[in-house]
Amino acid sequence: DFEIVSAPKDSDVIIVNTCGFILDAKIEGIDTILEMAKYKKKLVVIGCLVERYYSQLVEEIPEVDLFVPIREYKNFGKLLNEAISKKKQEGKLDANFGGELELTKRIYSTPSYQAYLQISDGCNNCCTYCAIPLIRGGFRSYPLEELKITLDDLEKKGIKEVVVISQDTTRYGSDLVGQNINICTLLKEVLKHECFEFVRLLYLYPDEITDELIDLFRDNPRLTPYFDVPIQHSEDRVLKLMNRRGSKEDLINLFRKIREKVPHAILRTTLIVGFPHEKREDVINLDNFIREIKFDHLGVFKYSREEDTKSYSFDEQVSEREKTVRYNKIMKTQAQISYKLNQKRIGEVIDVLITEFDEDNYCYSGVCYLFAPDDIDGKLYVYSKDELEIGKTYKAKIINADIYDLDAEII
Repeated sequence: DFEIVSAPKDSDVIIVNTCGFILDAKIEGIDTILEMAKYKKKLVVIGCLVERYYSQLVEEIPEVDLFVPIREYKNFGKLLNEAISKKKQEGKLDANFGGELELTKRIYSTPSYQAYLQISDGCNNCCTYCAIPLIRGGFRSYPLEELKITLDDLEKKGIKEVVVISQDTTRYGSDLVGQNINICTLLKEVLKHECFEFVRLLYLYPDEITDELIDLFRDNPRLTPYFDVPIQHSEDRVLKLMNRRGSKEDLINLFRKIREKVPHAILRTTLIVGFPHEKREDVINLDNFIREIKFDHLGVFKYSREEDTKSYSFDEQVSEREKTVRYNKIMKTQAQISYKLNQKRIGEVIDVLITEFDEDNYCYSGVCYLFAPDDIDGKLYVYSKDELEIGKTYKAKIINADIYDLDAEII
């Protein structure tokens, strides 16, 4: 008997779902909690920040009516009764996936044409800078049969873009002992649904990208050739300190193989600069590495020192000022690379799924194989003399390009 509303002022209950991954995310979460508290509604806060800092949050933000850490999701309904006395809630979210979590009951807040398909939770990699295993626990694949039910439901909803996602997407199935299931098994199930025009994967661990997976991209046009491969660094010494598997040579060979087998592949990565013990020479080498690979899209994080991670206690911590210098160096190089690559795309004809009308620029926005969702890489602006239908796919030609954004016109 709940109805989702579009504005906090119209609500009876506000639920804030938080991230506790890095400092910037924690600050954003706390700022959002305090902003929502101004509405004087029943305020519930859940998610990773609560799992990680439950006691401190309860003590320091009394404006919140209820904090629910991930470990208590299985008692969500019972706990919610404490905040909402007029209703009796019985719903459960099982953080341990003991059979009580109903994946197929998810309500999607994404646009009518798009859905995220979460396929697992947790992580076993234990990178020395990362708090995800501390918060989400070890890696757990969602059952394939439940995901198949979800895919059937997404087809009924008319979804056209499916974004396959988890903390470690390419590990899918490794814990399903005796079932002979991997990420390719799942993707073949996804591709059985011909209504999905764009099937995109995010967060691929480099040494888990197999020849089978690359060949699947090569042979299936609807499997969007967008390789989101966070490498964090290029230098072997730094990778070892981060507890990252593989070497610089492995990364070079991987990206070379992807581009050989999938010539129109889009390569995206994320990096960390300012990691403890990172030298300026390492950053120069990293800069040369990205000039060699020429990633289409690249994001950089300044190292966030997170308590309870191994790197928190490392010596030779890098100053914030020096982190910024290194960040700017890499981003400046990537801007040059991105601009040149985008300029080469002028004249290319692409499939575009129209998503909205941009009243400020008097044009449309759209989904294509070149960009991740949510404008994280850049934005595609689509111009047309005729009115276009939201959620419909058209052919468009790229007519202009800058560092991040592209302009296209319907043909």
